[in-house]
Amino acid sequence: MQAASYFEIEPSRGWASLKLRTVWAYRELLYFLIWRDVKVRYKQTALGAAWAVLQPVLTMVVFSVFFGQLGKIPSDGLPYPIFAYTALLPWQLFAHTLTESGNSLVSNQELITKVYFPRLVIPLSSVLAGLVDFSIAFSVLLGMMYYYGIAPSMAVLTLPLFIMLACATALAVGLWLAALNVQYRDVRYTIPFLTQFWLFATPIAYPASLVPDPYRALYGLNPMVGVVEGFRWALLGQTDALNPSVFVSVLVVGVLLTGGLFYFRRMESTFADVV
Repeated sequence: MQAASYFEIEPSRGWASLKLRTVWAYRELLYFLIWRDVKVRYKQTALGAAWAVLQPVLTMVVFSVFFGQLGKIPSDGLPYPIFAYTALLPWQLFAHTLTESGNSLVSNQELITKVYFPRLVIPLSSVLAGLVDFSIAFSVLLGMMYYYGIAPSMAVLTLPLFIMLACATALAVGLWLAALNVQYRDVRYTIPFLTQFWLFATPIAYPASLVPDPYRALYGLNPMVGVVEGFRWALLGQTDALNPSVFVSVLVVGVLLTGGLFYFRRMESTFADVV
């Protein structure tokens, strides 16, 4: 008689518990969700993809009139319209993807309750879909740089890193909000307030140089400070070197993203039952 075999199953620990490889295994689903989000966004709209340009451009006009001309806010020697628009580009990417990823699980509850797949795919697709709008709006910035006679330096090669930092920031915060939104539907009402407050806590309408030096490190705890300052440095050559707050922001994003991934993974098993 053959002896019975026993297997002891233990929970995975460390990075293995995140099962990030399964996201790659479901890359076709990720691509489908990205394409679906883009199509739904512009379906049956009169202006279509022009909305990706109108929002940052109109916001730039408002900021230029009220903060630039009437408020006389300094712009570190740059024309105020391009000073503001360069910051609004990563901000619009962050704000849009944060809202979409924060509500992504609740919006896809029918999909979650019917079939298994790594739930991380859903907020990740919301973040990546936002890059389409960003690419369209970025073309306007290139035209503005040509109009004002601003030529990028070699620092422009670092621009993809700051785009990744903006996406990582949105994903890091979005993971926390998405998981909490499943448990507490109040979260969906706090997201617009959060983004509105965050807008004025980020150097978009004003330069970070207005913040006193003793508070620069504390100010850099806002990860979007590093993103906006990095964009201006990479595209406009605003300063000779990166502000130290940029590196503080990178550290904060790393902590938020790591914690968000583990918290999201921990709560993942309850999503189908609660959502």
